[in-house]
Amino acid sequence: MQIELPNKRYYSIGEVAKAFKVNASLIRFWEKEFDVIKPKKNAKGNRKFTPEDIKNLELIYHLVKERGFTLEGAKTHLKEEKQKTLSNYDIVRKLEGVKKSLLNLKNQL
Repeated sequence: MQIELPNKRYYSIGEVAKAFKVNASLIRFWEKEFDVIKPKKNAKGNRKFTPEDIKNLELIYHLVKERGFTLEGAKTHLKEEKQKTLSNYDIVRKLEGVKKSLLNLKNQL
């Protein structure tokens, strides 16, 4: 899944939920469940996600929604094999980008 967000320092929970095509409540739930997601909160309690949080959310989304892990399984997988999972996910993301660009090139022909 390709997440398209503008280059900013902080993203609101609405922007993040829209990019992932999920409800904001799921993002808030994952924030409570996974320790790697640490959004900044202002005085009103609004969450602001950093690009690092977005990368972690992408990885969690990949494990839970695309690969079918349970939340407990995703937690243990991230704790035990985070580097391996992260490198595999980066490779998959790059290959999807190449595929997208090749399909665009094919459509232009």
